[in-house]
This record gives sequence, structure tokens and C-alpha cells, in this order.
Amino acid sequence: MDVSNGTDASSDIGTADTMRERAGESRFKIWLLLAASRLQVTAFLALFVFVGFVAAVTLLPQPLMPQLRTGDTIETMFSTMITAIVTATTLVVTIGQLVLSQENGPLGEQRARMENSMDFRDFTEELIGSPSPADPSTFLREIILVAQRRAETIREDFSENENEQLRGEIDEFTDSLVGNSEHVRDQLEGASFGDFSVLFAALNFNYGWKIFQVERIVNKYEDDLSADEMELFDDLKTALSLFGPAREHVKTLYFEWALVTLSQMILYAAVPALVVAGVMLTVVDAGTFPGSTFGVTNMTWAIGLAFTITLVPFLLFTAYVLRIVTIAKRTLAIEPLILRDSQR
Repeated sequence: MDVSNGTDASSDIGTADTMRERAGESRFKIWLLLAASRLQVTAFLALFVFVGFVAAVTLLPQPLMPQLRTGDTIETMFSTMITAIVTATTLVVTIGQLVLSQENGPLGEQRARMENSMDFRDFTEELIGSPSPADPSTFLREIILVAQRRAETIREDFSENENEQLRGEIDEFTDSLVGNSEHVRDQLEGASFGDFSVLFAALNFNYGWKIFQVERIVNKYEDDLSADEMELFDDLKTALSLFGPAREHVKTLYFEWALVTLSQMILYAAVPALVVAGVMLTVVDAGTFPGSTFGVTNMTWAIGLAFTITLVPFLLFTAYVLRIVTIAKRTLAIEPLILRDSQR
């Protein structure tokens, strides 16, 4: 269903809620891009590079082997890698610092930032009826719980409504919302902010589509709803709308956290990568690793392993950026707008 034309299709009320279902992509792809540890993804990419390098050198025409055994080839290859490591490491750390520079500012800006944050917490406190939790996962769980309870109230209020079509749509909508809420709240329970589990769970709450459904139902059955019933829908819409900026705030904090972690990991990986590249450049020559193992020359194993190690900083960068850009692409619209064909 296209949101822009407001077409009614009750079968679309309970649309797919989780991010994987909405994206229409394989479980492995979602795991690789988002769910998997970035170190796991880095290891997977490193294994792919190592196996690909060894296989290519072994299977390609033989003239490649004499070139690989020469000192000039090794020197050219790893001197280039040293330059690339130093340049890339400096660039990535600089980018991370530029992103984090928005956290710095004069006292007036910091005060305004604090006031805006506290205003949002005060509004959330009014919504949930208790002090706003300090833990990000609990904070999001409480907002979702309010939306779930208000949806349950609507379902109970309309359980004996004479309009059978209205009652059917509300039952389907509230069942979908309650089920999605319980699933996401279970994922958020005990989730730790730093390991992406909080944001990953929050991405599974399809609040934008739910806001649209509230607006659609109210608009379609406006003449059949009393003032009190309209207020119930407004209360639900308020709770759902509050989740949007709350999730975006958590997403922004995660991006900054991830960039700091990325800078640290690249710095840690750059030092051994430079050492390996230096050793290969100054010590290793055509006769350093004679013989073969499993039908592959030991020189090929050694150069492939060293090449993979020197690529680890870049592979770390790739793993983290894949997750960041995937999240950014899937959360471009904070309001109820559908940007992916798989959801239409």
C-alpha cells in the first residue's frame, strides 16, 4: 500500500514489523551488515581475502609465480601497503574526530543542549508516569510499553463496537502493534548499549507505519468516533511519535560510539600491520620460505598471510562503515514515509 494515496487495504494493516521482513532481504545479509560483531565480520573478510589471494596465485597461469618470488615484487607490494596503512589510519582517525567535534562547543550551546535533553526527559516522564530511565534500553522499553498499553485500551474499548469493519481493522492493527511491542521489548530487556543490541532491537519497532495506520483509521472513521475515542487514538499517536526522536537520539549516540571504537581498533591494528609490512619489506626474499604445503608454495602462504594482516585496518573500516551506512539508509525518514519498495 502506498502511503501517499491513503488506499485502504486491511490486509496491509498488520504489515511486517521486523527490519529483516520489511527489507525483504536474506537473513545472512542482515546478519553480515548489522547483527554480527564487527570483529566477526572483519575476520570473515580477512579469511575471504586470504583464501582468494592464495587461490588466485595458485590457479592463475604460472608466469605469476616467478614474479611473486622476486624481491622487487615483495618490496613494491609492501612498501605500497605501508604508505596506504599510514595514510588510511590518519584519515579515519581524523574523520572520527571531526564527527565528534560537534560534541564540543561554548558554554551557551552546551546549556541549550542540556535544556533540550531535559525537556524531552520531562515530557517522557509525563508519558510513562515515572522518572525517565537512565539506561537506553529501559528508556525505549518504557515508551514502547506505553504505546502497547494504549493500543490494548483501544482494542478493549472497541471490542463491542457495532461497526464490524471498524472493529476488524482495529483488532488487526492492535494485535500487530501489541505483538511487535512484546517482541521488541523482549529484545531490549538486558540489552547493552555498546554492542549494538539496543539499536538493533529498536529498528525492529515499525513505529512509522503504526502512526500512519492511526491517522488512516481516524480519517476513515471520523464520523463514527466519539470525542473520547478520538482522544484514545491521539494518545496512542503521541506515544508512537515520541519513540521516533528517542530512537534517533540513541542512533546518534551509537554512531559516535562506533566511530570512537573504530578509531581505536584501527590504531590497534595499524601497528602490527606496519610491523608485518616492514618485516616483509626488509627481511623476506625469494628464498625465505622454501618448499610447499598442501600443494601450495610456502612463499605464497607467507605473502598471502602478510598481505591479509596489512589489510586488517581497512577491513575493520569496511565492517564498521557497512553497519553505519546500512542503518543510516534504513532510518532516513523519521516520519511515516515509506522509502523502500519492499514495504509498498
